[in-house]
Amino acid sequence: MMSQLLFIGTTELLLIGGLALLLFGGKKLPEMMKGLGQGVKSFKEGLNTMEETPKEDEPSEGA
Repeated sequence: MMSQLLFIGTTELLLIGGLALLLFGGKKLPEMMKGLGQGVKSFKEGLNTMEETPKEDEPSEGA
């Protein structure tokens, strides 16, 4: 039952997009999407830097 709720069809996407356009307007919507994209990008960069840093409990190769 829960897996069926996660799938969004074309009609639902158009409805959500139309509501967003009505609520925020044509000028504000691209700015919001740009901000959302930058937020996702910085989140991914943060995850990547977290994976690259060595863990404190492991000995480093130089020592």
